Amino acid sequence: MPHTIAPSGRALIVLVSDRLFHGEADDGVGALVTELLAEVGFVVDGVVNVPSDEIDIRNALNTAVIGGVDLVVTIGGTGISPRDVVPDVTAEVLDRVLPGVAEAVRWSGAVAGVMEAVASRGLVGVSGSTLVANIASSRPAIRDGLATLAPLARYLISELSAVEPA
Repeated sequence: MPHTIAPSGRALIVLVSDRLFHGEADDGVGALVTELLAEVGFVVDGVVNVPSDEIDIRNALNTAVIGGVDLVVTIGGTGISPRDVVPDVTAEVLDRVLPGVAEAVRWSGAVAGVMEAVASRGLVGVSGSTLVANIASSRPAIRDGLATLAPLARYLISELSAVEPA
């Protein structure tokens, strides 16, 4: 009998890249993230491409939260260049920051030798009842980051949906 994974919830992927708006291709990053999330039981509602612009990023995050997805994963824009504003915008959207989860993603990247993950300023936190996570955009950072984030996300989402006693 094949092993099935219990549903983890609904997810939305936000790809942040100026390159996509200058005629360059997505290079399969959206499909990769969709596949990795689906492997752990998430139903991916879609992939939203936005330029590295504070207003566009904020709108994408707020739309996802209002839309009621359980998990928003942003890809890209977490580094130190002037255009890397994803963590700054994410901080404005979050109600609660979960620094231990973001550090776990960075730590696992360090162990795997993924420099983009180590140098990432990415945040993880909660906005409303939505878990929001910033992941660096290299393929190794995505693979390693989601391998670390996914089990934590499943746990955190179950905590967010738990009913408090009266």
